[in-house]
Amino acid sequence: MSVPFVPISDADWPEEIADMCTGFAGQLNVYRLMAHHPALLRAWTGLREHIVRDTALGKVRAEMVILRLAHRLDCAYEWNQHLLRGLKVGLSRAQIASMRGPLSGMGAEEALMAEAVDALVDDAQLSAPLMARLEALLGRHGVLDLMATAGMYLTLGFILKSAPPPLEEGVAAELAALAPDLRF
Repeated sequence: MSVPFVPISDADWPEEIADMCTGFAGQLNVYRLMAHHPALLRAWTGLREHIVRDTALGKVRAEMVILRLAHRLDCAYEWNQHLLRGLKVGLSRAQIASMRGPLSGMGAEEALMAEAVDALVDDAQLSAPLMARLEALLGRHGVLDLMATAGMYLTLGFILKSAPPPLEEGVAAELAALAPDLRF
């Protein structure tokens, strides 16, 4: 009988990625799910580091992209994780709430980020006029990082929607205290 896709506990953590258990991979249930495939989780590390730490988007814009994608995918785990991260990097409650709505209900920058995510989800591409608007705001590296961010979180969305993990207890408690009205 196969092992279900549930987050792997510390006791069952694969030996070949033992060094990753105490880092980012051991902190979140999505990566504990990915630990069922140690080589994939190890390969994921470099792109994740770039997207999370070194993106040309900056933390605020990256969170806008991730929140819009989580909304479009109807992915509760990712929305709830990034709702809190969005608040921590300076997004307002209104900005976060707007990422669930129509572009007309957003500020100009939020709408541009959401329009880009929508185009990637709906058409798997950015049109030339949209690319030009994005490049004027973000630069060429920023446009590529926006697409890479959406792609990385789309992959996480596939995993999370196929094998939904529980939200980490600390995250659930923080959501209950800080933003129960914005929770997915």
